[in-house]
Amino acid sequence: MKELRYLNKYFLKYRTKLFWGFLITIIARIFSLFAPRLIGNSLSSVEQYLQSGNENTTDIKQILLINILIIVGTTLVSGFFTFLMRQTIINVSRYIEFDLKNEVFWHYQRLTQRFYKNNRTGDLMNRISEDVGKVRMYVGPAFMYSINTVTLFIIVISYMISIAPELTLYTLLPLPILSVTIYKLSRIINQKSILVQEMLSKMSSFAQESFSGIAVIKSYNLQKQSILGFSNLASESYDKNMDLVKVQAWFFPLMVLLIGCSNLIVIYVGGNQYINGEIEIGVLAEFIIYVNMLTWPVAVVGWITSIVQQAEASQKRINVFLKEQPEIESGKGVNISAIQGSLEFKKVSLSYPETGITAIDNISLRIPAGSTLGIIGNIGSGKSTLLDLILRLYDPTSGSITLDGHNLKDFTLTELRSAIGYVPQNAFLFSESIEDNIRFGSPKASIEEIQKMAKNAAVHNNIVKFKEGYKTLLGERGVTLSGGQIQRVSIARALIKDPQVLLLDDCLSAVDTDTEEEILKNLKSLTKDKTTLIVSHRISSLKHADQIIVFENGKIVQQGRHLDLIEVEGYYKELFEIQQVNNSK
Repeated sequence: MKELRYLNKYFLKYRTKLFWGFLITIIARIFSLFAPRLIGNSLSSVEQYLQSGNENTTDIKQILLINILIIVGTTLVSGFFTFLMRQTIINVSRYIEFDLKNEVFWHYQRLTQRFYKNNRTGDLMNRISEDVGKVRMYVGPAFMYSINTVTLFIIVISYMISIAPELTLYTLLPLPILSVTIYKLSRIINQKSILVQEMLSKMSSFAQESFSGIAVIKSYNLQKQSILGFSNLASESYDKNMDLVKVQAWFFPLMVLLIGCSNLIVIYVGGNQYINGEIEIGVLAEFIIYVNMLTWPVAVVGWITSIVQQAEASQKRINVFLKEQPEIESGKGVNISAIQGSLEFKKVSLSYPETGITAIDNISLRIPAGSTLGIIGNIGSGKSTLLDLILRLYDPTSGSITLDGHNLKDFTLTELRSAIGYVPQNAFLFSESIEDNIRFGSPKASIEEIQKMAKNAAVHNNIVKFKEGYKTLLGERGVTLSGGQIQRVSIARALIKDPQVLLLDDCLSAVDTDTEEEILKNLKSLTKDKTTLIVSHRISSLKHADQIIVFENGKIVQQGRHLDLIEVEGYYKELFEIQQVNNSK
């Protein structure tokens, strides 16, 4: 159970509630033991009455009536405290589930891009849902029934020893066999539980990717292959689950068998002792009731063990991610009143350790505050990576980047990213309303401000044509909108943030030239005092920039203003001439 030790901090947090739960459990079990004792006393009283030959039945009836009333009363009290026990301990398990899910999700938010590139979404979802659910069963039902079982065993066996030590010894003979059996089966369950959870992650990942790529699947008529792939995973998952439940299925029959053996021992040994006059008939009856009272707790040991082993396997999977440390650490903070936006790259290089590919190669570049930089180059030349470095989605392998003369690593991630507005190449919209998607850039923005920025992004006229207007709910990833509309809503979201540094990563590729001109005109007035970096494959998007750089294989191969670069032989001039010809057709 070493992986489950991680949960000790939560047990400590809710120790008061757990203590009361433990105390209530003991009280409930104590009251539950009155019934067997009173039944035994009743039988002994009846036996003594019959042996004495007393014809007056009033006394014996009174004794039996009092005993029955006490049995009913104590049973009701035991039931009430059992209810309180469940309310206390099960509630704590829900609190711990809530805390653990929040901790896992918060940790996910801290982890860097590389983590998400190396792990599938379905697996991440499974660990925060299914795995945490398995852990909750450990901190709730398993914990509760463990306390219940241990308490009952201690109280019952102690009392049994006090009234008939020899009979108790014979009754407990099957328990060592039970212990060894549980130990052996538990190890097997733990191994098979890990395999089951891994298969569930694979199925979740496959389903999530299929749903996200449903348009591609349908357009290529891949429905049958997709169904076959999921069916194969489901069959494999079925086999692994069956392997697990076949092992789990041994528990209950073995428990019942061993309890049955204890009953037989009680009847045989206790019967002989009664015949020999060593014990009363009431003691024999008590022992049979006590043994059967232990049937469910003993049987539940197997169930508890199964839960604990599955929780151990799940917590191990959770701990693997919780032990992941983010590569990007927040700085201590920079004591400046306001960020101006002056950026400088000093011999910056970035290589991806997974592939060994050098995305940025020894770049030195200065971008004055309030200026506009245009970035152009072939696909995969390093343009988007340059923006990722400014956002600190990655840190350079060598060299340094400064903002207003301070190393980016000195800023806290919050203060750095609060000063930056970013429109990614593949714009992402949430499954919320258009209004909420734009307000994401500024949570306190009014509807008037949202509409103003939508107009600047040339998307307002499209939005008002929708039946629900700005209240229109979007599908997953914004599939309700066209590609150009998604890009323009993303631009509005970045503009409403009013950042000092604006990063636009090829965010006008899906709009027509007239709309592009309108957006660029609006951007020019909105960003006149802001540092703006525009990545594009269209020269028309960059020609008004204060300076333009041309990327090739992670290096800057050309740099200058538009009018200068079109006069120099190279990539920029060639692309300009091609686009001029295409635009004239």
